[in-house]
Amino acid sequence: MKNDIVLAGVGGQGILSIAAAIGLAAVNSNLYIKQSEVHGMSQRGGDVQSHLRISDRPIASDLIPAGKADMIISVEPMEGLRYLPLLADSGWLVTNTTPFINIPDYPKPDDIIARIKAVKHHIAIDADSIAKEAGSARSSNIVMLGAASLFLDIPFERIEEGIRQLFGRKGEDVVQQNLKALKLGREFSEKNR
Repeated sequence: MKNDIVLAGVGGQGILSIAAAIGLAAVNSNLYIKQSEVHGMSQRGGDVQSHLRISDRPIASDLIPAGKADMIISVEPMEGLRYLPLLADSGWLVTNTTPFINIPDYPKPDDIIARIKAVKHHIAIDADSIAKEAGSARSSNIVMLGAASLFLDIPFERIEEGIRQLFGRKGEDVVQQNLKALKLGREFSEKNR
């Protein structure tokens, strides 16, 4: 069993929370995990990417070679496209469709979505709208994690445990909002796979 995942987005969109939740779920499942440091301008607005490798065997390197990623989880659509060279032919691109327009020459959103839809295995989800439905606009990253969870070799219950551990200190309301966001993202992928 192995999952090599590229996390992509913009600073402030919750890449580290996604990585932490997956990491907790992996540890709770007695799996090995390696994560690269976050690369890019991790302050709010700069592009960010990280590699996350999970396996039932020891992992030698924390970096994923070109063409070997099992999945790209992107909380921003253009950032998902940026890392396509890392995606394996059988890999999944799971991306938010809501752009974070932070540069003056940002491509037309319709052009970006057309390129995403050209990827053989993709889930394109409006995570921002689903997060609002879950009761917290800030939980779009957890919606993305839920959408990606269908393609992880970790039981969904372990990911739910990771969410409880990650957000437990913030109170039960925050935990429940994030669990709802996670489930809504998962349901979207189940229906749109």
